[in-house]
Amino acid sequence: MDFDLPDEHRMIRETVREFCAEEIDPIAQDIEDDHRFPAEIFDELADLDVMGVPVAEEYGGLGGDYLMYALVAEELGRVSGSVGLSFVAHTSLGAKPIEAFGSDEQKEEWLRPLAEGDGMGAWALTEPSSGSDASNMQTTAERDGDGYVLNGTKQFITNASVAESILVKAVTDPEAGYDGISTFIVDPEADDGFSVSTVWDKMGLNASPTCEIQFEDCWVPEERLLGGEGEGWTQTMKTLDGGRISIAALSVGLAQGAFDAAREYAREREQFGQSISKFDAIRDKLVSMDRKIERARLLTHKAATTYDDGGDATRLSSLAKLDASEISREVAEDAVQVLGGYGYTEDFSPQRFYCDAKLMEIGEGTSEIQHAILGDELGL
Repeated sequence: MDFDLPDEHRMIRETVREFCAEEIDPIAQDIEDDHRFPAEIFDELADLDVMGVPVAEEYGGLGGDYLMYALVAEELGRVSGSVGLSFVAHTSLGAKPIEAFGSDEQKEEWLRPLAEGDGMGAWALTEPSSGSDASNMQTTAERDGDGYVLNGTKQFITNASVAESILVKAVTDPEAGYDGISTFIVDPEADDGFSVSTVWDKMGLNASPTCEIQFEDCWVPEERLLGGEGEGWTQTMKTLDGGRISIAALSVGLAQGAFDAAREYAREREQFGQSISKFDAIRDKLVSMDRKIERARLLTHKAATTYDDGGDATRLSSLAKLDASEISREVAEDAVQVLGGYGYTEDFSPQRFYCDAKLMEIGEGTSEIQHAILGDELGL
Protein backbone atom coordinates (compact mmCIF):
# COMPACT_ATOMS: atom_id res chain seq x y z
CA MET A 1 0.00 0.00 0.00
CA ASP A 2 1.51 3.31 -1.15
CA PHE A 3 0.68 6.32 1.02
CA ASP A 4 2.73 8.74 -1.09
CA LEU A 5 0.76 11.22 -3.16
CA PRO A 6 1.34 11.26 -6.93
CA ASP A 7 3.50 14.13 -8.15
CA GLU A 8 0.58 15.91 -9.81
CA HIS A 9 -1.41 15.83 -6.56
CA ARG A 10 1.50 17.24 -4.58
CA MET A 11 1.98 19.99 -7.14
CA ILE A 12 -1.69 21.03 -6.97
CA ARG A 13 -1.59 20.94 -3.17
CA GLU A 14 1.50 23.13 -2.99
CA THR A 15 0.13 25.59 -5.53
CA VAL A 16 -3.11 25.99 -3.59
CA ARG A 17 -1.27 26.15 -0.26
CA GLU A 18 0.91 29.00 -1.51
CA PHE A 19 -2.12 30.84 -2.87
CA CYS A 20 -3.96 30.43 0.42
CA ALA A 21 -1.05 31.82 2.41
CA GLU A 22 -0.62 34.83 0.15
CA GLU A 23 -4.18 35.72 -0.81
CA ILE A 24 -6.72 34.21 1.61
CA ASP A 25 -5.04 34.12 5.01
CA PRO A 26 -4.50 37.92 5.19
CA ILE A 27 -8.24 38.59 4.70
CA ALA A 28 -9.75 35.52 6.37
CA GLN A 29 -10.91 37.33 9.51
CA ASP A 30 -11.96 40.47 7.65
CA ILE A 31 -14.36 38.67 5.33
CA GLU A 32 -15.91 36.94 8.34
CA ASP A 33 -16.35 40.21 10.19
CA ASP A 34 -17.85 41.85 7.11
CA HIS A 35 -20.00 38.82 6.20
CA ARG A 36 -18.61 39.26 2.69
CA PHE A 37 -18.46 36.58 0.02
CA PRO A 38 -14.97 37.03 -1.50
CA ALA A 39 -15.81 36.76 -5.19
CA GLU A 40 -12.30 37.87 -6.14
CA ILE A 41 -10.82 34.83 -4.40
CA PHE A 42 -12.93 32.47 -6.49
CA ASP A 43 -11.97 34.36 -9.64
CA GLU A 44 -8.34 33.73 -8.73
CA LEU A 45 -9.04 30.07 -7.95
CA ALA A 46 -10.53 29.86 -11.44
CA ASP A 47 -7.30 31.30 -12.81
CA LEU A 48 -5.49 28.47 -10.98
CA ASP A 49 -7.84 26.04 -12.78
CA VAL A 50 -9.10 24.38 -9.59
CA MET A 51 -12.80 25.31 -9.60
CA GLY A 52 -13.48 22.12 -11.53
CA VAL A 53 -10.79 19.84 -10.11
CA PRO A 54 -12.74 16.55 -10.41
CA VAL A 55 -14.64 17.51 -13.59
CA ALA A 56 -13.57 16.09 -16.97
CA GLU A 57 -11.39 18.30 -19.14
CA GLU A 58 -13.86 18.10 -22.03
CA TYR A 59 -16.29 20.13 -19.92
CA GLY A 60 -13.77 22.68 -18.70
CA GLY A 61 -12.53 20.87 -15.60
CA LEU A 62 -9.06 19.90 -14.50
CA GLY A 63 -9.73 16.19 -14.97
CA GLY A 64 -8.45 15.31 -11.52
CA ASP A 65 -9.82 12.73 -9.14
CA TYR A 66 -11.61 13.05 -5.80
CA LEU A 67 -8.38 12.64 -3.87
CA MET A 68 -6.94 15.68 -5.63
CA TYR A 69 -10.16 17.56 -4.95
CA ALA A 70 -10.01 16.60 -1.25
CA LEU A 71 -6.47 17.98 -1.04
CA VAL A 72 -7.64 21.33 -2.43
CA ALA A 73 -10.58 21.43 -0.02
CA GLU A 74 -8.26 20.73 2.90
CA GLU A 75 -5.87 23.51 1.94
CA LEU A 76 -8.69 26.03 1.63
CA GLY A 77 -10.16 24.98 4.98
CA ARG A 78 -6.76 25.36 6.58
CA VAL A 79 -7.01 29.15 6.20
CA SER A 80 -10.73 29.88 5.72
CA GLY A 81 -13.65 27.64 6.49
CA SER A 82 -15.93 29.94 4.51
CA VAL A 83 -13.91 29.78 1.31
CA GLY A 84 -13.60 26.03 1.74
CA LEU A 85 -17.32 25.54 2.33
CA SER A 86 -18.39 27.56 -0.70
CA PHE A 87 -15.81 25.71 -2.78
CA VAL A 88 -16.97 22.21 -1.81
CA ALA A 89 -20.66 23.11 -2.16
CA HIS A 90 -19.93 24.49 -5.62
CA THR A 91 -17.91 21.44 -6.69
CA SER A 92 -19.40 18.32 -5.18
CA LEU A 93 -23.02 19.50 -4.96
CA GLY A 94 -23.43 22.13 -7.67
CA ALA A 95 -21.24 20.77 -10.46
CA LYS A 96 -20.56 17.03 -10.10
CA PRO A 97 -24.22 15.93 -10.27
CA ILE A 98 -24.54 17.64 -13.67
CA GLU A 99 -21.52 15.68 -14.88
CA ALA A 100 -22.85 12.45 -13.39
CA PHE A 101 -26.51 12.67 -14.43
CA GLY A 102 -26.85 15.42 -17.04
CA SER A 103 -27.24 15.27 -20.79
CA ASP A 104 -24.47 16.42 -23.11
CA GLU A 105 -26.39 19.64 -23.69
CA GLN A 106 -26.78 20.26 -19.96
CA LYS A 107 -23.11 19.63 -19.38
CA GLU A 108 -22.13 22.10 -22.05
CA GLU A 109 -24.56 24.82 -20.95
CA TRP A 110 -24.49 24.45 -17.17
CA LEU A 111 -21.46 22.40 -16.14
CA ARG A 112 -18.82 24.14 -18.24
CA PRO A 113 -19.20 27.61 -16.67
CA LEU A 114 -19.03 26.06 -13.19
CA ALA A 115 -15.95 23.99 -13.98
CA GLU A 116 -14.21 26.94 -15.61
CA GLY A 117 -15.03 29.18 -12.66
CA ASP A 118 -17.35 31.56 -14.51
CA GLY A 119 -20.00 31.08 -11.82
CA MET A 120 -20.76 29.35 -8.54
CA GLY A 121 -22.91 26.26 -8.15
CA ALA A 122 -25.42 25.39 -5.43
CA TRP A 123 -27.63 22.46 -4.44
CA ALA A 124 -31.03 22.76 -2.75
CA LEU A 125 -32.27 19.77 -0.78
CA THR A 126 -33.07 20.77 2.82
CA GLU A 127 -36.40 22.37 3.71
CA PRO A 128 -37.60 24.20 6.85
CA SER A 129 -39.72 21.25 8.01
CA SER A 130 -37.48 18.39 6.88
CA GLY A 131 -34.18 18.73 8.78
CA SER A 132 -32.42 15.37 8.81
CA ASP A 133 -35.42 13.71 7.13
CA ALA A 134 -34.53 15.16 3.74
CA SER A 135 -37.00 12.89 1.96
CA ASN A 136 -39.89 14.67 3.73
CA MET A 137 -40.12 17.14 0.88
CA GLN A 138 -42.83 19.76 0.38
CA THR A 139 -41.41 21.54 -2.68
CA THR A 140 -43.36 20.47 -5.75
CA ALA A 141 -42.80 20.54 -9.50
CA GLU A 142 -45.97 20.20 -11.55
CA ARG A 143 -46.06 19.62 -15.28
CA ASP A 144 -47.05 22.72 -17.24
CA GLY A 145 -46.78 22.49 -21.01
CA ASP A 146 -43.19 21.89 -22.00
CA GLY A 147 -41.90 22.62 -18.52
CA TYR A 148 -42.56 22.45 -14.79
CA VAL A 149 -43.83 24.90 -12.19
CA LEU A 150 -41.91 24.84 -8.90
CA ASN A 151 -43.41 25.89 -5.57
CA GLY A 152 -41.84 25.61 -2.13
CA THR A 153 -39.06 26.71 0.18
CA LYS A 154 -35.52 25.43 0.61
CA GLN A 155 -33.47 26.14 3.72
CA PHE A 156 -29.75 26.44 4.59
CA ILE A 157 -28.62 26.49 0.96
CA THR A 158 -24.92 27.33 0.58
CA ASN A 159 -24.04 29.78 -2.23
CA ALA A 160 -27.66 30.37 -3.28
CA SER A 161 -27.32 34.17 -3.29
CA VAL A 162 -24.20 34.07 -5.49
CA ALA A 163 -24.97 31.04 -7.67
CA GLU A 164 -24.93 30.75 -11.44
CA SER A 165 -27.17 27.68 -11.17
CA ILE A 166 -28.92 25.74 -8.41
CA LEU A 167 -29.83 22.05 -8.48
CA VAL A 168 -33.25 21.83 -6.83
CA LYS A 169 -34.98 18.72 -5.53
CA ALA A 170 -38.76 18.71 -5.91
CA VAL A 171 -41.65 16.25 -5.80
CA THR A 172 -43.04 15.41 -9.25
CA ASP A 173 -45.21 12.48 -8.11
CA PRO A 174 -46.59 12.80 -4.55
CA GLU A 175 -47.83 9.20 -4.59
CA ALA A 176 -44.47 7.61 -5.45
CA GLY A 177 -42.45 8.26 -2.28
CA TYR A 178 -38.71 8.32 -2.94
CA ASP A 179 -39.39 7.54 -6.61
CA GLY A 180 -41.43 10.71 -6.95
CA ILE A 181 -38.53 13.13 -6.39
CA SER A 182 -36.78 14.83 -9.32
CA THR A 183 -33.93 17.31 -9.83
CA PHE A 184 -34.14 20.59 -11.74
CA ILE A 185 -31.52 23.10 -12.84
CA VAL A 186 -32.71 26.55 -11.77
CA ASP A 187 -31.26 29.77 -13.15
CA PRO A 188 -31.44 32.34 -10.31
CA GLU A 189 -30.99 35.27 -12.69
CA ALA A 190 -33.51 34.32 -15.35
CA ASP A 191 -36.22 32.25 -13.67
CA ASP A 192 -39.19 34.31 -12.52
CA GLY A 193 -40.65 33.15 -9.23
CA PHE A 194 -37.27 32.39 -7.68
CA SER A 195 -36.09 34.53 -4.77
CA VAL A 196 -33.57 34.53 -1.95
CA SER A 197 -35.67 35.35 1.11
CA THR A 198 -32.94 35.19 3.78
CA VAL A 199 -29.17 35.18 4.02
CA TRP A 200 -28.53 33.85 7.50
CA ASP A 201 -26.23 35.35 10.11
CA LYS A 202 -24.46 32.36 11.64
CA MET A 203 -22.18 31.30 14.46
CA GLY A 204 -19.35 31.04 11.92
CA LEU A 205 -18.69 30.70 8.20
CA ASN A 206 -20.31 34.07 7.50
CA ALA A 207 -18.24 34.76 4.38
CA SER A 208 -20.02 31.78 2.81
CA PRO A 209 -23.68 32.71 2.23
CA THR A 210 -26.27 30.33 3.66
CA CYS A 211 -29.74 31.10 2.36
CA GLU A 212 -33.42 30.41 2.43
CA ILE A 213 -34.80 30.38 -1.10
CA GLN A 214 -38.38 30.37 -2.33
CA PHE A 215 -40.19 29.25 -5.45
CA GLU A 216 -43.54 30.85 -6.25
CA ASP A 217 -44.91 29.51 -9.54
CA CYS A 218 -41.35 29.32 -10.85
CA TRP A 219 -41.51 27.85 -14.36
CA VAL A 220 -38.50 25.94 -15.73
CA PRO A 221 -38.31 24.27 -19.15
CA GLU A 222 -38.28 20.48 -19.31
CA GLU A 223 -34.74 20.47 -20.69
CA ARG A 224 -33.65 21.54 -17.21
CA LEU A 225 -34.84 18.27 -15.67
CA LEU A 226 -31.64 16.52 -14.59
CA GLY A 227 -31.89 12.87 -15.61
CA GLY A 228 -35.42 11.50 -15.67
CA GLU A 229 -38.48 12.10 -13.55
CA GLY A 230 -38.29 10.21 -10.28
CA GLU A 231 -34.51 9.84 -10.32
CA GLY A 232 -33.81 12.68 -7.88
CA TRP A 233 -33.51 10.63 -4.70
CA THR A 234 -31.13 8.08 -6.23
CA GLN A 235 -29.05 10.98 -7.50
CA THR A 236 -29.09 12.49 -4.01
CA MET A 237 -27.79 9.35 -2.34
CA LYS A 238 -24.93 9.05 -4.84
CA THR A 239 -24.10 12.75 -4.51
CA LEU A 240 -23.94 12.59 -0.73
CA ASP A 241 -21.15 10.01 -0.80
CA GLY A 242 -18.97 12.62 -2.46
CA GLY A 243 -20.41 15.37 -0.28
CA ARG A 244 -19.40 13.60 2.91
CA ILE A 245 -15.84 13.25 1.60
CA SER A 246 -15.91 16.99 0.92
CA ILE A 247 -16.88 17.81 4.50
CA ALA A 248 -14.31 15.35 5.84
CA ALA A 249 -11.55 17.04 3.83
CA LEU A 250 -12.70 20.51 4.85
CA SER A 251 -12.82 19.36 8.49
CA VAL A 252 -9.25 18.09 8.30
CA GLY A 253 -8.22 21.47 6.94
CA LEU A 254 -9.95 23.36 9.73
CA ALA A 255 -8.32 21.11 12.33
CA GLN A 256 -4.91 21.54 10.72
CA GLY A 257 -5.27 25.31 10.67
CA ALA A 258 -6.23 25.38 14.34
CA PHE A 259 -3.36 23.05 15.23
CA ASP A 260 -0.83 25.13 13.29
CA ALA A 261 -1.90 28.26 15.15
CA ALA A 262 -1.71 26.52 18.53
CA ARG A 263 1.69 24.99 17.88
CA GLU A 264 3.17 28.27 16.69
CA TYR A 265 1.81 30.09 19.73
CA ALA A 266 3.01 27.41 22.14
CA ARG A 267 6.53 27.57 20.74
CA GLU A 268 6.71 31.35 21.03
CA ARG A 269 4.85 31.97 24.29
CA GLU A 270 7.03 31.89 27.39
CA GLN A 271 5.96 31.34 30.97
CA PHE A 272 8.19 30.70 33.97
CA GLY A 273 11.27 31.20 31.80
CA GLN A 274 10.50 28.67 29.03
CA SER A 275 8.30 28.02 26.05
CA ILE A 276 4.89 26.70 27.12
CA SER A 277 5.33 23.90 24.56
CA LYS A 278 7.78 22.37 27.06
CA PHE A 279 5.08 21.92 29.68
CA ASP A 280 3.61 18.42 29.75
CA ALA A 281 0.01 19.61 29.67
CA ILE A 282 0.52 21.70 26.52
CA ARG A 283 2.84 19.23 24.79
CA ASP A 284 0.48 16.32 25.38
CA LYS A 285 -2.49 18.33 24.11
CA LEU A 286 -0.63 19.21 20.90
CA VAL A 287 0.47 15.60 20.37
CA SER A 288 -3.13 14.44 20.78
CA MET A 289 -4.32 17.06 18.30
CA ASP A 290 -1.77 15.95 15.71
CA ARG A 291 -2.71 12.29 16.19
CA LYS A 292 -6.39 13.01 15.62
CA ILE A 293 -5.72 15.02 12.48
CA GLU A 294 -3.51 12.35 10.95
CA ARG A 295 -6.12 9.67 11.64
CA ALA A 296 -8.90 11.72 10.07
CA ARG A 297 -6.74 12.60 7.05
CA LEU A 298 -5.89 8.95 6.36
CA LEU A 299 -9.54 7.94 6.60
CA THR A 300 -10.55 10.78 4.29
CA HIS A 301 -7.93 9.82 1.72
CA LYS A 302 -9.03 6.19 1.88
CA ALA A 303 -12.65 7.21 1.29
CA ALA A 304 -11.65 9.45 -1.63
CA THR A 305 -9.50 6.71 -3.18
CA THR A 306 -12.31 4.17 -2.86
CA TYR A 307 -14.69 6.66 -4.48
CA ASP A 308 -12.21 7.20 -7.34
CA ASP A 309 -11.80 3.45 -7.85
CA GLY A 310 -15.55 3.06 -8.28
CA GLY A 311 -16.04 1.09 -5.09
CA ASP A 312 -18.92 1.41 -2.63
CA ALA A 313 -17.81 4.48 -0.68
CA THR A 314 -20.91 4.92 1.49
CA ARG A 315 -19.45 3.40 4.66
CA LEU A 316 -16.02 4.96 4.29
CA SER A 317 -17.33 8.41 3.36
CA SER A 318 -19.65 8.34 6.36
CA LEU A 319 -16.85 7.18 8.66
CA ALA A 320 -14.54 9.88 7.33
CA LYS A 321 -17.16 12.59 7.69
CA LEU A 322 -18.09 11.51 11.22
CA ASP A 323 -14.53 11.21 12.46
CA ALA A 324 -13.09 14.29 10.75
CA SER A 325 -15.96 16.59 11.68
CA GLU A 326 -15.80 15.64 15.33
CA ILE A 327 -12.02 15.92 15.59
CA SER A 328 -12.22 19.28 13.82
CA ARG A 329 -14.34 20.66 16.64
CA GLU A 330 -12.21 18.94 19.29
CA VAL A 331 -8.90 20.19 17.88
CA ALA A 332 -10.21 23.72 17.40
CA GLU A 333 -11.46 23.78 21.00
CA ASP A 334 -8.07 22.56 22.23
CA ALA A 335 -6.36 25.25 20.15
CA VAL A 336 -8.42 27.94 21.86
CA GLN A 337 -7.40 26.43 25.22
CA VAL A 338 -3.70 26.43 24.31
CA LEU A 339 -3.86 30.15 23.59
CA GLY A 340 -5.82 30.87 26.76
CA GLY A 341 -7.39 34.32 26.75
CA TYR A 342 -5.83 35.16 23.41
CA GLY A 343 -7.57 32.15 21.88
CA TYR A 344 -10.91 33.80 22.61
CA THR A 345 -10.04 36.97 20.71
CA GLU A 346 -10.38 37.72 17.01
CA ASP A 347 -6.71 38.70 16.89
CA PHE A 348 -5.94 34.97 16.69
CA SER A 349 -7.51 32.37 14.38
CA PRO A 350 -8.48 29.48 16.73
CA GLN A 351 -11.79 31.13 17.69
CA ARG A 352 -12.71 31.28 13.99
CA PHE A 353 -11.82 27.64 13.41
CA TYR A 354 -13.81 26.69 16.51
CA CYS A 355 -16.96 28.45 15.28
CA ASP A 356 -16.54 27.07 11.77
CA ALA A 357 -15.87 23.51 12.87
CA LYS A 358 -19.23 23.08 14.57
CA LEU A 359 -21.09 23.13 11.26
CA MET A 360 -19.02 20.17 10.08
CA GLU A 361 -20.95 18.00 12.57
CA ILE A 362 -24.25 19.23 11.12
CA GLY A 363 -23.93 19.69 7.35
CA GLU A 364 -24.15 16.76 4.89
CA GLY A 365 -25.90 14.75 7.60
CA THR A 366 -25.44 15.25 11.33
CA SER A 367 -23.21 13.00 13.41
CA GLU A 368 -26.34 11.22 14.55
CA ILE A 369 -27.35 10.54 10.95
CA GLN A 370 -23.85 9.21 10.22
CA HIS A 371 -24.27 6.73 13.07
CA ALA A 372 -27.57 5.63 11.52
CA ILE A 373 -25.94 5.21 8.09
CA LEU A 374 -23.06 3.26 9.55
CA GLY A 375 -25.43 1.07 11.51
CA ASP A 376 -27.26 0.21 8.30
CA GLU A 377 -23.97 -0.51 6.55
CA LEU A 378 -23.07 -2.93 9.37
CA GLY A 379 -26.47 -4.60 9.18
CA LEU A 380 -27.50 -3.38 12.63
